[in-house]
Amino acid sequence: MRRQDKEITDKNIIGEVLQRSELCRLGLTDDGEAYIVPVYFAYDGDFICIHSAPSGRKIDIIKRNNHVAFEIEFSNEIIKDEVPCKWTAKYQSVMGKGTITIENDIESKKHSLDLIMRKYGADTNLVYDRPNLSGIVILKLKIESLTCKQSGSWQVN
Repeated sequence: MRRQDKEITDKNIIGEVLQRSELCRLGLTDDGEAYIVPVYFAYDGDFICIHSAPSGRKIDIIKRNNHVAFEIEFSNEIIKDEVPCKWTAKYQSVMGKGTITIENDIESKKHSLDLIMRKYGADTNLVYDRPNLSGIVILKLKIESLTCKQSGSWQVN
């Protein structure tokens, strides 16, 4: 990382950024062409769990090449200045790479969906029926490397 002064290495803060952030962008490679797709997700400490339809371009690409890059940010505010080139932003972000597996196991789907649904505000009593579970897959992104950085003043909760 070029700006060492902005790097976050504390695993608790990194985990907090991953928990608080709402959107993950997956970077895939489709026959040599870059393809980026935004997804909703949950982080369980080892994996990023992503809800997905069982078919489509994203799934086709992952079946051919399951190596991905990802970017997640928690952005708080734009900080303006009288001088346009001195505008900045207060943010925390995580970037990394890993491999994705496509999960079809019912219990794995339920566990991952519980994490995702609770992250976005669902009640604790979640019930899934088999037809709906059969119509989705869970993408499990195993994080192989990541970096985290921030700009601006942040307090640890």
